[in-house]
Amino acid sequence: MTESRLLAHHAVLSGSGSAATVLVHGFGCDRHIWRAVVPRIETLSRVLAYDLAGCGDSVSTWDPARHGSLQGHADDLLALLDEAGQDRVTGVGHSVGSVILLLAALAAPQRFERLVLLAPSPRFLNDPPDYVGGFEQRDLDELFQLMESNHFGWAQFLAPMAMGQSNPVSLTRDFERALCSLEPRIARQFARLAFSVDVRALLPRLTVPALIVQCADDSLAPVAVGRWMHARMPGSSLVELPISGHCPHVSHPEEVVRLLRGVLHA
Repeated sequence: MTESRLLAHHAVLSGSGSAATVLVHGFGCDRHIWRAVVPRIETLSRVLAYDLAGCGDSVSTWDPARHGSLQGHADDLLALLDEAGQDRVTGVGHSVGSVILLLAALAAPQRFERLVLLAPSPRFLNDPPDYVGGFEQRDLDELFQLMESNHFGWAQFLAPMAMGQSNPVSLTRDFERALCSLEPRIARQFARLAFSVDVRALLPRLTVPALIVQCADDSLAPVAVGRWMHARMPGSSLVELPISGHCPHVSHPEEVVRLLRGVLHA
């Protein structure tokens, strides 16, 4: 008997209403990263939150072949929607979770009502002269080398960049602990997938309406990234929040909830 994907990914279904929402977390996170958001939208929508394979409580679900590409994670998402009986959903993705969501929406656009992309990036690497992703190749090479040699050192390096210097130190420490708790081998592979991704050529093919949410001061995905995506995604809209960091649903959940409630009401 095939194992339930909902169980394998420790999916949590909550909320009520005619709308349905799926939440896709980013690198270094799990389903609990949405804890400040879910209670505030579940009066408007049924909500599905889950752990990506290799993350949170779903380490044993990770398969090096299937999850050797982000498409494998997108296939997981579509399988979860099938099992949960969610036919048309609002997909909310954070960072690389946004890319996973995009891949799923490209493969099965009929499954998605709309997308909300929080701090997305189709490519983290700069590609001069027309694209500013935020990183040079040497920056990523140093990060990957640090992950190989010092599992805790890279967490201390990445956490402040993700949370933003102007946000509470407690958020940075929480995220650092989450990074340190990752299974090292899986973390290294997932980091390479996330930071080496390039899905720019796919953006014009998206037919599902998308809201791009960009933070004004984001060290991982500069504001230029959101504007670049908006210019190339038909039917997209862009909101630039006047906040710092790469995780608005953690540092400023009230802003994200306000946007989500507006989307779900619409």
